[in-house]
Amino acid sequence: MKLTKYAGNPILTPDPSLAWEERCVLNPAVVYEESLGKFVMLYRAAGNDKRHQIRLGLATSEDGIRFTRAGKEPVFEGSHCEPDGGCVEDPRLTKIGDTYFLTYAARAFAPGQYWLEEWVEGVSRPPMYLEAEDVYTDALPAFAKENITVSYLAATKDFRRYKKLGRLTEPCVDDRDVFLFPEKVNGQYVLVTRPKFKDAGVKMPSVWIAFGDDLLGFGKPELLFTGEQWWETQRIGGGTPPIRTEKGWFMLYHGVDDKGVYRVGAVLLDLADPRRVIARTKDWLMQPEEPYETSGLYNGCVFPTGAVVRGGTLYVYYGCADQYIGLATCDFAQLIDYLADECACKG
Repeated sequence: MKLTKYAGNPILTPDPSLAWEERCVLNPAVVYEESLGKFVMLYRAAGNDKRHQIRLGLATSEDGIRFTRAGKEPVFEGSHCEPDGGCVEDPRLTKIGDTYFLTYAARAFAPGQYWLEEWVEGVSRPPMYLEAEDVYTDALPAFAKENITVSYLAATKDFRRYKKLGRLTEPCVDDRDVFLFPEKVNGQYVLVTRPKFKDAGVKMPSVWIAFGDDLLGFGKPELLFTGEQWWETQRIGGGTPPIRTEKGWFMLYHGVDDKGVYRVGAVLLDLADPRRVIARTKDWLMQPEEPYETSGLYNGCVFPTGAVVRGGTLYVYYGCADQYIGLATCDFAQLIDYLADECACKG
């Protein structure tokens, strides 16, 4: 089974009239808000500035396909006075009660234009533009000095005003692709993470799960699953926040092969014990094939970050080549049946 890409993709492209997003828009969080009767999208965006400052923009849609930007300014960004001052990236939204919780990856300093040849060295240790403050670099904590990605939590009820709540993941471990379950399981909040542990007993960055009594107080992560197939041999990570179904918690994830190509897979997790994977795709559901997916700032990337079910259809929103936003769909019930019947895990 495969996801069907929308014929009019990409559904959102950079706006050349807005300096803060003229270079790329990608990796959006998308939800459907009943009170508005609209799909709501928070998207990652950046301009052509040398620092490559990354912010979040807001767009809405009545049909889940045609999105309209909500103004000409970003609605969420890092503060130079805070640890997320360099960039806020790859948002995910989860509604718990009447509040939307935003999880996002952030760095202390902007990452620089990582796709340009002269910035290759900055992939693991991105350039840090402290300018006049360079004298203070040595006094910084390690996670800030090395510009490690840390994930944070914020809350909103209207998608325009946000309360930053604090750090979700450990400051000295590069950790992203972090999102929450939409409800407690066995009385605890549940968090999915993708830490780059050095001594974790796994050969690649993988998907982990943690439980907590407080949204800022999770226990030690446990390995949920790691790469197994040929298309996920380099690393894997969580994609879209879980959706409850009768047959399990449904979640999309991304896998990266030895050539660096990103593809999309799916899992079902046990409703009562989400540490247990009950079904997982052996083959990918979507791979980069179209020009907008194979040619961009990162060639060969489809990166799912938003999933909405409306009228029996699963709407999957994904970043394309780190430069655009695409949409893919399928019959949700058919996909769940396919997972449960043909992709069930043994043992």
